[in-house]
Amino acid sequence: MPANLPYISPNQLCIGLYVHLDLSWWEHSFAFSNFKIKDEGQLKQLRTLGLKRLRYDPARSDCAPLPLPESPVQQPPPPPPPDPQEQARQARVQQLSVLRKRLSEVDRAFVQASQRVKAINQSLRNQPEETVKQAGALVNELVATMLGEDGVALHSITGKAAEDAYVHSLNVTVLSMMLGRQLGLDAEASHMLGMGALLHDIGKLELPSKVLLKPPPLTRPEQQLLEMHTLYGKRMGEKLMLDDDVLRIIYEHHEHCDGSGYPQQLHEASIGRLSRIVCIANHFDKLCNPLDPRVALSPHEALARMFLPQYRVRFDDVALKAFIRCMGVYPPGSLVQLADERYALVLGMHPTLPMKPTLIIYDPAVPKEEALIVNLEAEPKLAIASSMRPSQLPPEALEYLNPRQQLSYYVDPRRR
Repeated sequence: MPANLPYISPNQLCIGLYVHLDLSWWEHSFAFSNFKIKDEGQLKQLRTLGLKRLRYDPARSDCAPLPLPESPVQQPPPPPPPDPQEQARQARVQQLSVLRKRLSEVDRAFVQASQRVKAINQSLRNQPEETVKQAGALVNELVATMLGEDGVALHSITGKAAEDAYVHSLNVTVLSMMLGRQLGLDAEASHMLGMGALLHDIGKLELPSKVLLKPPPLTRPEQQLLEMHTLYGKRMGEKLMLDDDVLRIIYEHHEHCDGSGYPQQLHEASIGRLSRIVCIANHFDKLCNPLDPRVALSPHEALARMFLPQYRVRFDDVALKAFIRCMGVYPPGSLVQLADERYALVLGMHPTLPMKPTLIIYDPAVPKEEALIVNLEAEPKLAIASSMRPSQLPPEALEYLNPRQQLSYYVDPRRR
């Protein structure tokens, strides 16, 4: 028999095939090692030999071998059950990615707004009419944001801030308008409030920088000169033909309800309602962002100081309580320690949930880029135990949370 005969599988055997067995005579029960299959009995005997393959002679066969049966489709093994820890890790990474993107957008909007405030201050003298229009446009945008259907969330700014001189004006504007919204001001009053807050310090353009940039204590003549900025601002505002409510804010934003303010030592009933709002926002920002950063207070400390009896009498009582509701007990930018002793940084909060801010938590076992973000609104068992100063945190925790030295605020429309 030719040596180059093709091989077939035992499953292809059928009656009429001429086969050749590559076995010794004692290894099978057939009379010959090559023969034509005649019946089913021979087929069964061939299959019981356990051969994996055997040769057949096409020329001497009556038919072709049976086709090979199709191999069963190999089903892929079922995926391993999900790992709860890996799922939680991926969810944290995704949550942090979404939040960082959103906060980055808020940071970018803040920087753009601060650049507009800078341009307003620089062109106030040379292009007064156009500058007032630019200021009005910026305030209108903030009014639309503040009075939007879903309200706003307040965020601390984590990106690169603009020049400090212009950050203060923007901070006071944002905080004043947040407070105005909390007090229920309508769009017209909110616009007047925003314009007055944005331009409250324009009188300082008339003062020498050596007085403006000198940390306390000032000499008595220096203090008297500094206090003149309210009068200078009012005069500038009159030349710009600003509304009376805006002029009043510029002139009265340092008046205190107990008569201890300046320039006229007015008492509460004589101070404009909007002026009292800007006074609170201005004082808060000065405590958090003083000329000497070494004496800066945390937002929580600033609110606590303003609420002490000896300071509280300076401010409108209703507005001050609303400001605390508006800012939250632990305002954005605050470092806190949780009841389980972990450290955290407050990222943002909504005025309707003052005790339920959003936090980023320090955990040395979790990479910084995957840091756990917690909304206390959804974590009833988790609570803030106390406010912390940066110096009270371990260096590694402080570096991980990375709070900004210069506190700035901006608003983010709350999304459904």
